[in-house]
Amino acid sequence: MGLLKIVYWAGMLIEMIIRWPLRKNWRKTPKVEKRSTLQEKILLQSLALGMLYLPVIYSVTDWLDFADYHLPGWMGGVGIYLLVCAVIIFGRAHVDLKKNWTPYQEIYQGHTMVTTGIYRYIRHPMYASQWVWCLAQILLLQNWLAGPLGLLLFIPFYRLRVKGEEKMMLDTFGNKYKDYMRRTGSIFIKMK
Repeated sequence: MGLLKIVYWAGMLIEMIIRWPLRKNWRKTPKVEKRSTLQEKILLQSLALGMLYLPVIYSVTDWLDFADYHLPGWMGGVGIYLLVCAVIIFGRAHVDLKKNWTPYQEIYQGHTMVTTGIYRYIRHPMYASQWVWCLAQILLLQNWLAGPLGLLLFIPFYRLRVKGEEKMMLDTFGNKYKDYMRRTGSIFIKMK
C-alpha cells in the first residue's frame, strides 16, 4: 500500500476515533423526533460505498487497477494537506457539538442549538469537512472508482440532508435558528 493510501486510511481511522464516544452516547440518548427517510438511508449507504467500501477494495486488492489514473506527485501533497484540514474541521465540529451529534435527522430529549466554536461561523462544518475530504480522496486514491465516486455520491446526499436538517432545526428552534442562518454560511464563512 502506497503512502497516499496510508494517509487516507489514517484519516479515516482518526475520524472513527473522534466519533466513537459520541456514537456510544447517541445510542443511549432518548430521541424526541426522527425525520430520516428511506431515501436518506439509501444515499448514506451509497456514500459508504464511495468513501469506504471501494477505497478498501482499491487499497487491498488489484481488482480496480484498470481504472487507475496518475497525477503529478505534488498533487498527492495537496491531497494530504486537504485531508488534514478535513480531519481538523471534523474534529472541531464534534468537540463543539458534543452530545447533540446524531448520524440521522433526529432531535434528542434536551437537544440544544449549538452556535459556538466552529458553529459560530458555519452551520454545517461536518459537511464542509466532507466536501474537503472528497477533494482529498480524488488526489489520494487515484482511481476513477475509489477516488471521484465519493464526491459524486456525496452531492445528492448533501443536498437532501442539509435541506432536511435545516427544516428540522427551523421547526424545532424557530426564529432563533432563522437568525442564526442569517449570521452564518452553510459550509463557508459568511462574508459581512
